[in-house]
Parts: sequence; structure tokens; C-alpha cells
Amino acid sequence: MPAKKKKTAAAAPGKKAASAAASPASAGKTMYLHRVAGGPAPRLARAYDAKFAVSPAYRDSLPDMMEAVDAIPGAPVAIQQVGVSGFKLPLKYRARSGRAVHTLETSVTGTVSLEASLKGINMSRIVRSFYDHADEVVTPGFVAKILEVYRRDVGALSARLRLDFSYPIRQRALRSGLEGWQYYRAAFLGRIDERGRVRRFLELDFVYSSACPCSAELSEHARDVRGVYAIPHNQRSKARVLVELAAGAELHLEELRDHVLRGLVTETQVMVKREDEQAFAELNGAHIKFVEDAARLVYAELAGDKRIADFQVACSHLESLHSHDAVSVICKGVPGGFTAEFDAFRDLVC
Repeated sequence: MPAKKKKTAAAAPGKKAASAAASPASAGKTMYLHRVAGGPAPRLARAYDAKFAVSPAYRDSLPDMMEAVDAIPGAPVAIQQVGVSGFKLPLKYRARSGRAVHTLETSVTGTVSLEASLKGINMSRIVRSFYDHADEVVTPGFVAKILEVYRRDVGALSARLRLDFSYPIRQRALRSGLEGWQYYRAAFLGRIDERGRVRRFLELDFVYSSACPCSAELSEHARDVRGVYAIPHNQRSKARVLVELAAGAELHLEELRDHVLRGLVTETQVMVKREDEQAFAELNGAHIKFVEDAARLVYAELAGDKRIADFQVACSHLESLHSHDAVSVICKGVPGGFTAEFDAFRDLVC
């Protein structure tokens, strides 16, 4: 029989680690943040002094990259936009009635231009400009005011601002009288150029139902000629409307929503009973539309409002017949104004 091997006791993990840590090769090492067994103290102390108070002299001694003369890598050219995107805070928006004020979570994007000779900007100034005016009600005029403030504070030639939020409007059911809150993804936008000229914009997403006219005709043909029950296809759809306000004009976001509602009619519903569901089917039957129709219907509504200097409308019908969507884009056609350039159709999925 083969001889039995003698069992060797395995070293305990702790002893092995201690032996390695105390080895001559590591005992003399100096680490920067941690202590080595048998070695000197780390070079840097990791401790936070909560009682430390910043004096004016200490603040003046802090390094400032804006003062560096050799800190600009890459091409020495101007930058058209630099700033911050996605910082959030609660801002106030007044309802059209004037009686209610909604405090809504708002995502802010603020950018300014940067001259070729400058390293960068103090981005916190853009954020602070909003906190300095946090109690004011947000309007397109407020956007113009903030643009002036942070263009001046940052020392830029031009500036842009975008406020994204979800705006609530009470919606009444078609027949039952029930009410619920409909929420609209919306944005206030503004731009100020090198000459101090301000442009103000509103953006609104509107979700609606679109029943296909061709499918409706084919379904009725099947019923009439062959006695076959058929259902026309319809789908949830979305229109994104971007308008530029005329100089000095004021347009409430709820007024813009009303324009789109009058054009498209078949807005999706919040609260329904059976009579409301039946009414919605009838409403869709009365307002069948292709995606081309949707764009033209909204165009007709917006073009008649003199407060709107320009607009762009992008529609997407999320086809239930096809595996792809039907889309359309239309603009007012102002020389030098908005064009039909729009490729964010995936943002219109709803």
C-alpha cells in the first residue's frame, strides 16, 4: 500500500496576511493614504475638519484655473455653448386662471458662449442665478430675465436657457363628469445673442389618439359588402409643438395646449367610465386622421395666432398596423426661421 502523506497544517489566513504585511520588503515602504505594518505614517492625513472656517484671506489664496496662462489644451478657438445640463430645482408656474401656482420639479440647461482666450466659465454662477430668483413665478419673461443675469454674471457674449418640466391641467371626462390631472411634458426656452436680442420659445408634447381613415373605410366596406365585423386600426400618437413668441407677446402654456387640442381633438383621457369610453370611440370616428392631417390641423390653429412668430410641429403615429411609426414635420415657413429639420422621433414614443 502507498505510504500515507503527512498532513501539513494550513496557516491561518490572518497569520499569513500578517506575515506578508510585516515582511522586510514592505516594512520600509511609505504609503500616501494608508499605514503599512511596521512602516512610517502615511504621507497624507485623511481627516475632515468640520470646524474649519474659511476666511476671506484663505478664500483668496485658493487656486483658480481662470488665472492660469498655459491651461488651454487643443485648438485656441471660441466655443459656442458651454454650461450645465440637468440640474434640478422646484420652480413656480402660475395657472392660466392666475389663482393657482404649481411648484414643479424643473430640469435646467443653461449655456453661454466662450471666447477663445478664456479657459472656461464659473458654472456655479449659472446655478446660483436660479437660486437667487427661486421665489419668482416662471414665465417666458422670467426666462429672458435670467438670460440677462447669467450672461452678465458669467461675462459671455451669448447665452441659452432651457427649462423642462411636466405641467398639470385638469381634464373633464367626455360624458360622466369625472375629472383627472393630465400632465404635459413642456419646456420654456430662451436665447440671447451678442447684440442682446432675446428670443423666447415654448415647447409642448401633446398625446392623442389617431384613427386611420383608410382602415376606417376598409372596415366599413367589409361590413357592408360581406357582413364582416372589422375594427379600424388606431394608435396612441404624439405631437411636439415648438413656437417662438413674437416680440413683447405673452402666450400661456395652457393657451398653446388649447390650440393643439382644438386642432387634434382626440386627446387621450385620464378618468373614464363606460359612457366616456363609448364617447371616445365616437370622437375618434368623427375625427379620423392620417399623420399628414395631424400636422396640417395644428398648423391651421397656430398660424392664426399673431402672438406666435414661428412654429414647428412634429407628429408621430405609433402604428398598430405596422412595426414602424408614421411621422410628419411641418413649420410655418418664415424666411430664416424654423425649418422641418427634426430627427428626434424616438422621443415621441408614448
